[in-house]
Amino acid sequence: MKTKLTLIIAALFMATNFGFAQQDEECMLNLTLFNDYVKSKKYDEAYEPWMAVRNKCPKFNIAIYKRGEKILAHKIKNSSGQEKIDFINDYMLLLDKGAEYFASKYPLGEVLEQKALLKYENRKDLGVDNMQIYEAFDEVYTKDKENFKSTKGLYVYFTKTVDLFKAKKFELQKVFDKYDDVNELLENLNDKYAKSLNKLIEKENAGTALGRKEKQYKGFYQKSLEANAKIAGSLDTYIGDLANCENLIPLYKKDFPTYKNDAAWLKRAVSKMYNKECTDDPLYIDLVKAYDEVDPSAETKYFVSTVLRKQGKTKEADDYVRQSYDLQTDPIKKARMSKKIANDFKKRGSYGKARTYYREALKLNPSDGTPHLQIAAMYAKSANNCGDTNFNKRAVFWYAAQEALKAGKVDPGLKGAANQAATSYRANAPTKSEIFTCGCAGTTIKIGCWIGGSVVVPNL
Repeated sequence: MKTKLTLIIAALFMATNFGFAQQDEECMLNLTLFNDYVKSKKYDEAYEPWMAVRNKCPKFNIAIYKRGEKILAHKIKNSSGQEKIDFINDYMLLLDKGAEYFASKYPLGEVLEQKALLKYENRKDLGVDNMQIYEAFDEVYTKDKENFKSTKGLYVYFTKTVDLFKAKKFELQKVFDKYDDVNELLENLNDKYAKSLNKLIEKENAGTALGRKEKQYKGFYQKSLEANAKIAGSLDTYIGDLANCENLIPLYKKDFPTYKNDAAWLKRAVSKMYNKECTDDPLYIDLVKAYDEVDPSAETKYFVSTVLRKQGKTKEADDYVRQSYDLQTDPIKKARMSKKIANDFKKRGSYGKARTYYREALKLNPSDGTPHLQIAAMYAKSANNCGDTNFNKRAVFWYAAQEALKAGKVDPGLKGAANQAATSYRANAPTKSEIFTCGCAGTTIKIGCWIGGSVVVPNL
């Protein structure tokens, strides 16, 4: 009975893997052969049996397509001239066929994204220009942006927009629109990654060990967030001086009458004016008012607070800040809002209020370590005002170093920056000779002013 049950399970397994395809011994043999070769990274040896099963039994198994991608990537890398072009075109055909036979494993956006990257990475061999590359990535965005996830692809998509503007093929508005499109995609991806990562962190903090798969996912989310942060910074660098007040103000002033009731346009215009510090222009006030009337939200209340603060209405501004914060319910968006509020308080020197919001951001999004670096920077800047002796004032730098290092512990992508900041702060702290002279190694120093807390003098 046990043997019979085993045979039934084996039969079901075969049916699942090979679908409705007729069990062809030749295809099964070639499938096994090329699969084993690919596992051993013997891609040239895998090519012939792979092509045999691909041509005879194209629906036989998804490995034909997933393993086939590795075979063709190897062939492209190790060929040249027309042969290389043929392999590139065959890779694109393989992706299309994968989507035809195994649609759930080959979403449209991922297929188009891979094809666009193939064009970009092999642009010289294929002879494609900037417009063709842009159009390939624009097809991904237009047809299935939910599956446009490649950080490299998003970067190329935007940079080609700038290049085409400089070549006088696009208007400046196109550059700003595409900058916002790409940043919104990155932001949405980051929200998903951060939420998934935070669940795993919460599980670890509760004392439950992560499984093998969960550890892999954790690493993937952390690396993805780090890559997206770098790309976001690169976009700002690439757009350069194009997004300055001299360009933004006349452009938005011209379009405002047309889009004054368009919430999406107003959101982008207000955000860009705010981020590029064009808030002194009267247009900013008009944009904020219109945005708050058309689509009142946590975000609009925050922008209203910036206008009120400019007008010297501090109490009203603070009320709107609280409204903004309280209205936001999504934890990741609320953490982002909290950081934005904290940054504003920090710029104005209201370090105590800034720290409060930075700490809220840490609670809401524990996988983001940047608030620790901001808090550490405020500690360091306040050192001269937070001690009764020169030694005690400089002891604040040890406290700042401790705070900076926390960033690297919660966010591996910040480890380098955290270590660098901590080293810089320690360089300003009391020296070993000063510790020896005072004879205070191992003692605790209470830190005054807004910082509070205490720090232990290092042992020699």
